[in-house]
Amino acid sequence: MSVFTGAAVAIVTPFKENGDVDYDQFYENIEYQIAHKTDAIVVCGTTGESSTMSHEEHLNVIEACVKRVNKRVPVIAGTGSNSTAEAIHLSTEAEKRGADALLLVSPYYNKATQKGLFLHFKAIADSVNIPIILYNIPGRTGVNIQPQTIVKLCTEVKNIVGVKEATGDLSQTARLSYLAKGKVDIYCGDDNQTLPFLSVGAKGVISVLSNIAPEDVHDMCEKFFAGKVDEAREMQIKAIPLIDALFSEVNPIPVKKAMNYMGWCNDVYRSPLCTMDETKAEALKEEMKAYGLL
Repeated sequence: MSVFTGAAVAIVTPFKENGDVDYDQFYENIEYQIAHKTDAIVVCGTTGESSTMSHEEHLNVIEACVKRVNKRVPVIAGTGSNSTAEAIHLSTEAEKRGADALLLVSPYYNKATQKGLFLHFKAIADSVNIPIILYNIPGRTGVNIQPQTIVKLCTEVKNIVGVKEATGDLSQTARLSYLAKGKVDIYCGDDNQTLPFLSVGAKGVISVLSNIAPEDVHDMCEKFFAGKVDEAREMQIKAIPLIDALFSEVNPIPVKKAMNYMGWCNDVYRSPLCTMDETKAEALKEEMKAYGLL
């Protein structure tokens, strides 16, 4: 049973001017997402700036999200770490606080071997009872979870069910789909490749774009699954200039700026992230206007 099919939002964490989590804005964003067809919410991932949160904050944001969502859609909590013990702590606590599933990023900086990755993820999975989606993003972590390792994890560890692939490598994803033989739920991790990923067997996307256009991302996936491939392709192509602008600086700076333009989020980041370059911010605004968001 898949955790979700379609479009999950990698939701931002709004902050107040003093840097505290702005729960009022957070709840408003959650309600908007659910009202506009988001299929799941990924909380405290990269887009949620979890790397700058204390453990207490991290778990409080997960718990707040779970309570607000109240089982209307699955809540997938980011609980990965480069320390296995730390990831186990965050994961067991997230399960206690009601998360429906976990998203575990590959260990960063350590650059573990494939054997080390297998042992790391298995140890975390053995500590919880809820489903786990691996998160493969070598551009941030410095290590690539190879397709064979992903398949081994999903076939030998009962609650590891899938992977968010953010390698940007469609060939690797196609190979993973071939090796998996339906035993791995694959999710696209790059908004500009959603449709190509669906075409090689992905179940959906974990999306940054969904923060500002959730219904469109959901509908694109739904149209593809309904066999309306031409319509889905048109939606993907239409979104490309906006997606490019959303990744013109490191995520989540541009998407939080976009939400700020829409009145949904303060233009506040946790250091070392900072406000967006003015020229790029203006270009983002123009793409939002062209897309019809402003």
